[in-house]
Amino acid sequence: MAKDKKSFVLRIDGETMSALEEWAADEFRSVNGQLEYIITNALRKSGRLKKSAQNKKDADNR
Repeated sequence: MAKDKKSFVLRIDGETMSALEEWAADEFRSVNGQLEYIITNALRKSGRLKKSAQNKKDADNR
């Protein structure tokens, strides 16, 4: 795990987890990677992600 990443516990119902696992598999990502992707895109869309963080994330996804 990179030093700048933080971990946390997420409680999620079984139906949502199953849908998330399928979605992640469809896009060849881990569930964790899929959650990061979803959250990052939501932050970008809302304008809440700082430009430097957004650029770093873009570079990481290449």
